[in-house]
Amino acid sequence: MNKQRDLSFWQLWNISFGFFGVQIAYALQSANISRIFSTLGADPHNLSYFWILPPLMGILIQPLVGRFSDRTWTRFGRRIPYLFVGSLVAVLVMCLLPNAGAFALSVGSAMVFGLVALMFLDTSINMAMQPFKMMVGDMVNERQKGLAYSIQSFLCNAGSLVGFVFPFVLTWVGISNTAPQGIVPDSVVFSFYVGAAILILCVIYTSVKVKEMPPKEYAEFHGLDQASASAEAQPGFLALLRRAPRAFWTVGLVQFFCWAAFMYMWTYTTGAVSAQVWGTTDTASEAYQEAGNWVGILFAVQAIGSVVWAVVIPLFRSHRLAYVVSLLLGGIGFALVAFITDKYLMFVAFVLIGCAWAAMLALPFTILTNALQGSGSMGAYLGLFNGTICLPQIVAALAGGLILKAVGGSQPGMMIVAGVLLALGAVAVAGIASGRRDK
Repeated sequence: MNKQRDLSFWQLWNISFGFFGVQIAYALQSANISRIFSTLGADPHNLSYFWILPPLMGILIQPLVGRFSDRTWTRFGRRIPYLFVGSLVAVLVMCLLPNAGAFALSVGSAMVFGLVALMFLDTSINMAMQPFKMMVGDMVNERQKGLAYSIQSFLCNAGSLVGFVFPFVLTWVGISNTAPQGIVPDSVVFSFYVGAAILILCVIYTSVKVKEMPPKEYAEFHGLDQASASAEAQPGFLALLRRAPRAFWTVGLVQFFCWAAFMYMWTYTTGAVSAQVWGTTDTASEAYQEAGNWVGILFAVQAIGSVVWAVVIPLFRSHRLAYVVSLLLGGIGFALVAFITDKYLMFVAFVLIGCAWAAMLALPFTILTNALQGSGSMGAYLGLFNGTICLPQIVAALAGGLILKAVGGSQPGMMIVAGVLLALGAVAVAGIASGRRDK
């Protein structure tokens, strides 16, 4: 087999198409978790703590999925079995989570039910999401990786766009956007149902269309002996970290600031927009639920901005310059949220935020997988690299309540904090080391 063989556009598309459905599920979670738990009765100062579970599950699950899938060679594929099982669990939990307040439970019990459901949802989404990145690393040559991750970024943003606008669209067609206190509105509940259906259909499509390489073909493609390709004697996680290329750590530092910033966006945007544009912090009010729907539209605008900016990124003369400019634009966007009082002017802020999101989706994995080319532990490394996404979110979630108090309880103020974090990420880009594995 030709080690440098190219895949057609549609082969690259099929590898990542299921990511569209997974990202719808992730977008529904991102845009609505704070809204769901606020509706159930959560205190805003404790809101960030509900966001600890998603990254905690990610940091536990994704390295394990990477390691075990590196060792998995079945008639159904190497990564696809994990993708399929994770998606099935996600579908089940998506039908349960938004109903946390509808089971005649006390406020405390409803929150516990919601937390357990959130834990399983994020575990399953992480299990389903990671294989897509790994399949690109497995099946795509270095020359086409940029295109492959661009396709994945496009599908990611398209899925986000669909997931974010569901509650708004369903409200527009007449589904109720209000409910008794402590109950999640039907517009949100039915959004999760529809998202679950699309998720499983997209994953079935990828599972049917993609044929992963058997061990011998994989070894030839990556220039490995077959024993290494089978990963029977993989080093442990600590050994892998000691041998990791410098790009793993330098990109990881940038990731820390970026993902902490976006954690605060997901946690506090609904409260910030409700306070800035609708002038209310009453989570039981119709105005707050309208703000919650509008946040979905703003996140969709962010996704559109990200798609457009993803086309611009390759025009930069270097990855570093693209990274810096993108993060600075996103930081400005976050800061603007704290000063804008018109819901349509908010579009400007979220288009700028989308520039940072586009860079975060495309550049880290392009740099890292090129540095890992020829490694027999691609999946394990990508799973470990997920720690640079999850750890900052955990730190940000733990610190969120304290920082909120420090800014006077102002959720718009937390958006300024997010902007500062992205600016620090832009500074950290100067330290990025790229290239192949260090010797």
